[in-house]
Amino acid sequence: MKAVNRRAALSLGLAATSAVLVAADAAAQQIPTAGGNEVAPGVHRVEHGKRESMIPGYKSVSMVDIVYQPKAKLASGNPMPNDMVCHSPEGELRVKQSEGMEFVAKPGDLWTCKKGILEETENIGAGVAIMRIINLLPA
Repeated sequence: MKAVNRRAALSLGLAATSAVLVAADAAAQQIPTAGGNEVAPGVHRVEHGKRESMIPGYKSVSMVDIVYQPKAKLASGNPMPNDMVCHSPEGELRVKQSEGMEFVAKPGDLWTCKKGILEETENIGAGVAIMRIINLLPA
């Protein structure tokens, strides 16, 4: 076995410390599974921010997580106020849209909602489910 000098030991120590800091930062950026405002029993809305858009026809965009506890449901009694892009980062959601579309969104799935449709969502998995929404907000 090769002997390790002080310079090599210091380099190895710095590399290990950097790995710990990167891992800690990644852990700090986890998806929220609680908090925000309760919008239905077991369903919370967590706002992430809003900013101007450079997409023609949209003045701004915002990002929101809808966090569903197991078996929680959210039925939209009002039409969608704007176009949206939705993503499922965690869990399994049954999605029913008023235009006859129904599917189960699993982690990594992506779908869209257009202004004016109705949507009902339900967590059908055993753990927390999250629907991340990018709102495309018109001028």
